[in-house]
Amino acid sequence: MTTTPGKIKIEDYNYPLPDEKIAKFPLAERHMSKLLFSNGEVIEEKKFINLPKLLPKKLLLVFNETKVVNARLIFKKSTGATIEIFCLEPVEPVVDFQLAYQQKSPVVWKCFIGNAKRWKSGELEMKFESNGSVITLYAEKTKQLSEGFLVTFRWENIDVPFLEIINNAGFIPIPPYLNRKADNQDSIRYQTVYAEHEGSVAAPTAGLHFTPKIISELKNYGIETDKLTLHVGAGTFKPVVSQTIATHEMHTEKVVIGISTLKHILKKLNDPIIPVGTTSMRTIESLFWMAVKLQKGDSNFAVEQWDPYKLIVEFDFTSAKALTLLINYLEENNLEELKGETRLMIAPGYKFRIATGLITNFHQPKSTLLLLVSALIGDSWKQAYEFALNNNFRFLSYGDSCLFLQSAY
Repeated sequence: MTTTPGKIKIEDYNYPLPDEKIAKFPLAERHMSKLLFSNGEVIEEKKFINLPKLLPKKLLLVFNETKVVNARLIFKKSTGATIEIFCLEPVEPVVDFQLAYQQKSPVVWKCFIGNAKRWKSGELEMKFESNGSVITLYAEKTKQLSEGFLVTFRWENIDVPFLEIINNAGFIPIPPYLNRKADNQDSIRYQTVYAEHEGSVAAPTAGLHFTPKIISELKNYGIETDKLTLHVGAGTFKPVVSQTIATHEMHTEKVVIGISTLKHILKKLNDPIIPVGTTSMRTIESLFWMAVKLQKGDSNFAVEQWDPYKLIVEFDFTSAKALTLLINYLEENNLEELKGETRLMIAPGYKFRIATGLITNFHQPKSTLLLLVSALIGDSWKQAYEFALNNNFRFLSYGDSCLFLQSAY
C-alpha cells in the first residue's frame, strides 16, 4: 500500500459499515459511551468515564471550543415549495465569524441551497418570534459560486444581530447520514459542554463525550488542558469520490489560537500532547506549517493541503523553533491570538510534529478523517475498526470514542 499521499487509493480505506452500527441518537449520558483503547500493543474495550485513568501522565489535552450554530434556515415559497438555506461562512460586511454574528441587517453569506431550482429569483421571507417580537427575515440569492451561492439576508428589526436571527429562525445542522430531522435534544447534545465560539456547521464530535465531571477529574490526575478554535465546515462530510486522493479538494476552515495556548504547547513538547478530535489535531499540526511559511516571509497563516509534502523544511527547524517563531511574531505585533485558516491533509506518510495521540470517534469509510487516523497508527486502524464492529461499538458522530496512542506510555 503506497504512502505517497497523492497516490493513496481511497478504496484501501474502505470497510463495511452496516446502517445499524451508526448511532442515530446520543446515549442518555455523554460519558457512558464505550472507549476503544489502542496503544500499538493492545486493542481493548473501555468506558469513556474512565478516560482520566487511561491517559498518559504529564499529558496536555487540547480541546476545540467551537460552537455549532443553527445554520439551517427553512423557507416556504408561496407556491408551497420548501427552500433550505445552509449558512456556511460570512462574506459581507465582515468575514470574521465572531464579528459576523454581531452584524445588523443586511449581511451576505456563502450558502448551500437545497431545492435551488425552485428558487429562480426574488426574495424569500419567513416570520419567527424572538424575545416576544415577531421578526420577518428576507433572503435574496445574489450570485452563484463554484460551490454554493451568495445570499443576502435582511430583517426589519435592525437592532437585532444576525446570531439572534439564526438562533431563533434556524435549526441545528445534524449530519446527513443520520437520515432524520433534528429534534430538541440535538440542540444540546450536538454541542460540547465547553463550546464557546459560534461558527461551526458540524460538531467536533470527539468532544461530545466530555462532561464537567470528567474535565474536573482530569486535573486530579495531573492532566493539563488547553483550548483553541477551528470552525468546522460542511466540507467535513465531503466524500472522496476520486480513486486516489490526489484530486480531492480539502475544505478551508478558520482557526484561532491564543498566544497562551501556543506557549503552553511549547512548554509541553517533551510530554505527550493529545488533541481532542481531528479538528484539534489538524489545527495544532497546522501551526508547524504556518511557522515554516512565516520563516519564508509568508505571514498569512494559511496552510494548503499539500504543504507538508511539498515545503522544504530545514533539518534543524524543530517544533520548538516553529512555535517560538509564531509566539515572537504575535508579541512583536501586539497580537493576543493567531488567526488563520487551514486545508491541511493529514494522510499516511505525514510526519507528526506536535501530536502524539488522538481522541476521536469512528469515521466514515473512505473519508479523509480515516486517512488521518491511519497516518497516526498505521494499518492497525483496520484491526481497531474490526474489533469495534465485532463488539457492538456505535459509529460516527453520536457513536463511541477511541483513544489512539502512537506508543505505550
